[in-house]
Amino acid sequence: MYGVCGCCGALRPRYKRLVDNIFPEDPEDGLVKTNMEKLTFYALSAPEKLDRIGAYLSERLIRDVGRHRYGYVCIAMEALDQLLMACHCQSINLFVESFLKMVAKLLESEKPNLQILGTNSFVKFANIEEDTPSYHRSYDFFVSRFSEMCHSSHEDLEIKTKIRMSGIKGLQGVVRKTVNDELQANIWDPQHMDKIVPSLLFNLQHVEEAESHLDNHSLWEPKVFAIRCFKIIMYSIQLLSHLDANSRSAATVRAGIVEVLSEAAVIAATGSVGPTVLEMFNTLLRQLRLSIDYALTGSYDGAISLGTKIIKEHEERMFQEAVIKTIGSFASTLPTYQRSEVILFIMSKVPLPSLHHPMETGRTGENRNRLTQIMLLKSLLQVSTGFQSNNMMSALPSNFLDRLLSTALMEDAEIRLFVLEILISFIDRHGNRHKFSTISTLSDISVLKLKVDKCSRQDTIFMKKHSQQLYRHIYLSCKEETNIRKHYEALYGLLALISIELANEEVVVDLIRLVLAVQDVAQVNEENLPVYNRCALYALGAAYLNLISQLTTVPAFCQHIHEVIETRKKEAPYMLPEDVFVERPRLTHNLDGVVIELLFRQSKISEVLGGSGYNADRLCVPYIPQLTDEDRLSKRKSIGETISLQVEVESRNSPEKEERVPAEEITYETLKKAIVDSVAVEEQERERRRQVVEKFQKAPFEEIAAHCGARASLLQSKLNQIFEITIRPPPSPSGTITAAYGQPQNHSIPVYEMKFPDLCVY
Repeated sequence: MYGVCGCCGALRPRYKRLVDNIFPEDPEDGLVKTNMEKLTFYALSAPEKLDRIGAYLSERLIRDVGRHRYGYVCIAMEALDQLLMACHCQSINLFVESFLKMVAKLLESEKPNLQILGTNSFVKFANIEEDTPSYHRSYDFFVSRFSEMCHSSHEDLEIKTKIRMSGIKGLQGVVRKTVNDELQANIWDPQHMDKIVPSLLFNLQHVEEAESHLDNHSLWEPKVFAIRCFKIIMYSIQLLSHLDANSRSAATVRAGIVEVLSEAAVIAATGSVGPTVLEMFNTLLRQLRLSIDYALTGSYDGAISLGTKIIKEHEERMFQEAVIKTIGSFASTLPTYQRSEVILFIMSKVPLPSLHHPMETGRTGENRNRLTQIMLLKSLLQVSTGFQSNNMMSALPSNFLDRLLSTALMEDAEIRLFVLEILISFIDRHGNRHKFSTISTLSDISVLKLKVDKCSRQDTIFMKKHSQQLYRHIYLSCKEETNIRKHYEALYGLLALISIELANEEVVVDLIRLVLAVQDVAQVNEENLPVYNRCALYALGAAYLNLISQLTTVPAFCQHIHEVIETRKKEAPYMLPEDVFVERPRLTHNLDGVVIELLFRQSKISEVLGGSGYNADRLCVPYIPQLTDEDRLSKRKSIGETISLQVEVESRNSPEKEERVPAEEITYETLKKAIVDSVAVEEQERERRRQVVEKFQKAPFEEIAAHCGARASLLQSKLNQIFEITIRPPPSPSGTITAAYGQPQNHSIPVYEMKFPDLCVY
C-alpha cells in the first residue's frame, strides 16, 4: 500500500502535498521557507482548506511526538505559528481548534523543552486579535496545566525556573485571551481563581534569585499583565468579604488578613478595583467593634460554656492594632475630599454622652464605650496624620469639631490626649509639630526654623467662628487633675500651632488672656490640684509666653517675659519647664504665697502690647470660659451653674414674679418711635466714645487713675454680690418662717430635701 501511495503521490490532496513539502529530509535544516510561503499563499487563497491543513499538521505532530522526532515537532509548531499570524478569516476558528490540540499535546509531554515550546506558541496565539468570536472554545485545560507548571519541582534548578516562568507566561496568555471575550467562561470564577491566585502567590514567595518573578519574565513592560495579575488578586481574594466570613476565626488569622489588606491598600485606593471607600472603612470599623466585644466577653458567642473557644486578649489587641494600621494605610492614599468623608464617617461612629448618642450602661457597657472610643480615636488619628487642607473650615467642619471637642471633656485621660493629638494633626499644615515636642523656654526661637505663613482669610473666618470653643476646651483640659506630662506637651503644641497657623492680632490677644487665666488656676488652686499639676501649669505658661513674645517681636513684651523667667530660674526653677517636664521632676512642697515677681502680670502685658497697637482693653479683661451643656454631659459642675440655679429658685419664690406686666400694643406710632429712638441711641453712643477717647488723650493722669479706681470698686462690689449669693445657703422653696420679734427669716434646709421645680431636674 505504501508503494502504491508513493507511486501515486500526485493523486494526494494538494494541501497535504504542500504541508509535506515544508518538512526537510534532515530536521536540523529547519523549515523550508520557500515551500512555507507556498503553503501560506494557498491557505490565504483557499481559506476553507485551513481546517484540513490544521488537522493534517496536528496528525503529523502527534505522530512525531510519539516517535520522539522532536526536530519535526518544532518545525510543525513554527509552521502553525506562521499560519496563525497570516490568516484572519472566518474559517480560522476550526484551524485554532487543531492548533490548541497540538499545544495541549506538547504541554502534556514530560519533556521540559516541549512544554516550553507549547507555551511559547500559546502566548503568540494569545496576542492575536481574532476577527470572529468563538462559541465553543474552552481554556480550562490550559488554566490547570499552566498552574501546574507554576508549581514545578524539577530537580534541575535552571529547568525548574524555566518551567515556572513558562507557566506564568501561559497564565498571562489565558488572562489576555479571555478577559475581554464575553463568550468565554468568566476568568474571575472561583474554579479558575483557585488555581491562578495560588500559583502567582507561590511564585511571589519563592524567590531564589535577586529579582522577582515579574522582573524575570519581563512582565512589567508592558504593564498590562502586572496590573491585571494584582487586580486578579484583589478581586478574587475579596479580602473584605473574606474578613467578614472569618469574623469568628482566631485573632491571628484575622490579623493576617488585615495586614495583607494594608499592604494592598495602595492598589485598592486607585478606585479601579475593590469596594467603595466607605464600605471598606465600615467593614474595618465593624471588625474593630467585634474584636472589642470578643476581648470583653472572652468568647465569640458572648458567653463562655463547654466547648467555647477561649479568646486571648493580647491577640485581640494585636488584631485591633492591625486594623488601625490598615485604616491609616488606606486613608493615606486617598485624595483630600475622600479623606474628609472618611474622617466624618469615623467620628460619627464614636459613642458620646449626648441625647442623640446614648451610652451603654453598666460596667461592661462602660468598658465597651471606653474601648470603642479609644480605638476609633486612634483610627481617626491615623487618618488625620499628614492631612493637608488649605481651608480649616473644610478640614474641621462644625459638626465634626463639636463632636471631637465634646470628647475632650471626658474624664478619661487617654481619650483627652487622643483628642489633643488629633487637633494638632489637623492644624499643623507646615510640619512644625515635631519642633514643639519638647517644652522649653528658648532664648532664641530662630533655632527652631519655624515655617510661618500669614493667616489667610479662611483661617480668620474659622477662628472667628470657633476660637472661643477651642479656648474653652484648652482651658478646661489644663484644669484636669489626671493630666500627665504628655497632656501638657500636647497642650503646648496645640497653643503653639494655633499661634503659628491661625493667629492674627485678635487671636494672639485671646491666647495670652487664656494662658494668664491658666496661671491664675495654678495660683488660686480652686480645683485643689496636686503640686505637680500646678507647677506644670506655671511651666506651660512660661514656655508659651516665651514663644509668643518672640513671635510678636514687641521688645517691651519680650523683656517682661524674660525678666520673669530669669527670676524663676534663680528663685523658683520648679515653675519652669526645664525642671518640671523631665523624667524626675524637681518640685517644691509648697506653692502657696507665690510672690508677684514670679508671675506674668496681666496689667504689664496689657500696657506693653497696647502701646504696640494691640487691643489693650481686651487684654485687661480676664479670660472666662463660655459655659455650655457639655459640662452637664461630662458630669462637671461649675460655679456659674450654681449661681444660675439659686437665682432661678429665688426668682420663682419672689412676689414680683406673680405681677404680670400688660403687653404693649404695637401700632404704627410705636414702630416709628422705635426707629427714631434707635437712631438717637446710636448718635449718643458715638458721642460717648468720642468723649472717652478725648478724655484719655487730654485728661491728667490723676483724673484717669481715679476713674479707673471707681470702675474697679464697682467691679469688686458686683463680685461681692455674686460671692454672697454663692456662699449664702439657698432659700427654702417652701417659703419663710417668722422668727422672734416678728422678723421674717430664711429657713435653710439640706439640699437633698429641697423640692426643685421640674425644669431644674435633669
